[in-house]
Amino acid sequence: MTFLFKTGSLKDKLKAILQATFTHSRNLAFFVFTYKSLLAAQEKVQGGKWQIHSFLAACVGGWLVFGENNHINSQINMYLLSRVLFGLSRLAVEKGYIPEPKLDVFPLFSALVWGFVLWLFEYHRHTLQPSLQSSMTYLYDDSNIWHDISDFLVYNKPKSAK
Repeated sequence: MTFLFKTGSLKDKLKAILQATFTHSRNLAFFVFTYKSLLAAQEKVQGGKWQIHSFLAACVGGWLVFGENNHINSQINMYLLSRVLFGLSRLAVEKGYIPEPKLDVFPLFSALVWGFVLWLFEYHRHTLQPSLQSSMTYLYDDSNIWHDISDFLVYNKPKSAK
């Protein structure tokens, strides 16, 4: 994505990729350390392991490590949110809180996700995350204008006026 949508030299792009990779791995390491430490402390203080310990340790770790609103944390949190919602949906069925669907709901899920994202893109673009805006602008706006076959083989950027 950096090579496709970011501007700058090859060196700048590689530096951005390495910085993002470092930040991502550092944050995950700090989170795991925080989570495991708090989990162990709760178990030691309370003399046992309970489900709430995991939740509380993760909440504190999430706040401390992933609470800063930046593009790396945003990506990680959005990635997790989608999986959490899927997991909670499955748990709700498993526990009997909602009935198990008779038909495959994935087509409806897909339709709603794509319907909402394109509606937001077309009418409330500013609400979408910048990297998603860039990707969608390329796919749905920039594709309206093309110059030759290279636009489909390489990135379709507007030709500069000569």
